[in-house]
Amino acid sequence: MSDPDNGNVTLLLQAWGEGDKQALDELIPVVYAELHRLAHAYLRREDPAQRLQTTELVNEAYVQLVRQKHVRWQNRAHFYGIAAQLMRRILTEQARRRKADKRGGGATPISLEVAPGIQASPSVDFDELDEALERLTVLDPRQGQLVELRFFGGLTIEETAEVMQLSPATVKREWSTARVWLRRELSG
Repeated sequence: MSDPDNGNVTLLLQAWGEGDKQALDELIPVVYAELHRLAHAYLRREDPAQRLQTTELVNEAYVQLVRQKHVRWQNRAHFYGIAAQLMRRILTEQARRRKADKRGGGATPISLEVAPGIQASPSVDFDELDEALERLTVLDPRQGQLVELRFFGGLTIEETAEVMQLSPATVKREWSTARVWLRRELSG
């Protein structure tokens, strides 16, 4: 996620956060490709017959991002972290609706092996992952946020450290602990 527009994105985010609507118009084309990449990565984990299209997920996330009224955007990594949270919620709600439609059956599996460093059972559904992440967040809010940023946000160790205001070494250590915990939770 590093590119020469990093500073420009931060400036546009800050201007948007201060109410500049033109900054939002300038920001969207700059971040759209990265949002699309993130959405595509999430959707690769779903059954193509039952998933949203990448553009639909990006558009839904965009609508929800625009509705964020009182966010003081720190930087580009913070923005992508929020976008990751929104995409996670959208996909989790869609998975829950599908499960409800089928009365609990047919959960869509996703591969956790796509996430950097997570090696669990071959697949898990979004609802199960969301529940495990909620349990982790109750036990350790920092690890819950870290997993969300790394897995759903696609942030690097360094970007995660920047967003969470931690050292990269601490992020690596917490990431390792969280992966072990999730592996155990998701393996049943």
